[in-house]
Amino acid sequence: MPEMLVEMEQEDVDIPSRRVLITGATGLLGRAVFKEFNENNWNAVGCGYRRAQPRFEQINLLDSIAVHDIIHDFQPHVIVHCAAERRPDVVESQPDAASQLNVAASGNLAKEAAGVGAFLIYISTDYVFDGTSPPYKETDVPNPLNLYGKTKLEGEKAVLENNEGAAVLRIPVLYGEVERLEESAVTVMFDKVQFSNKSANMDHWQQRFPTNVKDVATVCRQLAEKRMLDPSVKGTFHWSGNEQMTKYEMACAIADAFNLPSSHLRPITDCPVVGALRPRNAQLDCSKLEMLGIGQRTPFRAGIKESLWPFLVDKRWRQTVFH
Repeated sequence: MPEMLVEMEQEDVDIPSRRVLITGATGLLGRAVFKEFNENNWNAVGCGYRRAQPRFEQINLLDSIAVHDIIHDFQPHVIVHCAAERRPDVVESQPDAASQLNVAASGNLAKEAAGVGAFLIYISTDYVFDGTSPPYKETDVPNPLNLYGKTKLEGEKAVLENNEGAAVLRIPVLYGEVERLEESAVTVMFDKVQFSNKSANMDHWQQRFPTNVKDVATVCRQLAEKRMLDPSVKGTFHWSGNEQMTKYEMACAIADAFNLPSSHLRPITDCPVVGALRPRNAQLDCSKLEMLGIGQRTPFRAGIKESLWPFLVDKRWRQTVFH
């Protein structure tokens, strides 16, 4: 009963009583997560590092004292840990730095979260699986093919070892409202699609499930809100879009969405030989979250049109696309 009174007293105050801390809040996913909580009656604080603007706290997650201080000062109910080195080829070339951020910082954050009783959601990846026997349930045995997948899996273990009440949320390739096309492996293809005067090779081997960051952000908020009511909400979860597409098929869908030609795009069906190894099909089974009544899926064409519209070079297509 006393808790109800506190809630009612808070009604006329501007700052909501539920507090969430988001790491990597300047990144593609972090921005969406910050916005989602902020717009749904949570007091959200975002932290970033390289790109921290005035509205975000600048924190180096490898600085354990700074991490301890912000968590103890803010006393969040929930922490969504989006910060990571997520580029597989960068992880291969800078393994120590990647391990520091993806593993050590995640374990430390989990420990600090436990210290203030905060619910930690650690964002992980479908790349913890080898892609040979999809779809993958949360209980399936991981077998990462590349160092990125290995560091994220080690991060999962570090989180759950340091905080038995934490959640791991595995997600696949992301896209959404980008600041630069290179911010997402999906949107980065847009220039190749638009410049149809030269042919472009597109991977048609790896099966992907492009997922909108807005949908992942909604899942994070729904998971957090369910956890506030039910302490048994913890452990590993999967979320993913449900449209299976290769990069070639995504590129064709992007062309189609903007009424652009796609005949210059060339499907390459061989297994890629350069860069970090990728799983062929690491499809995630999302039924565990769906059974909790959690989830949201934006159709790829609608989501990609919204994300890429600002980067359309030739705005003459406006008429045909939107009228």
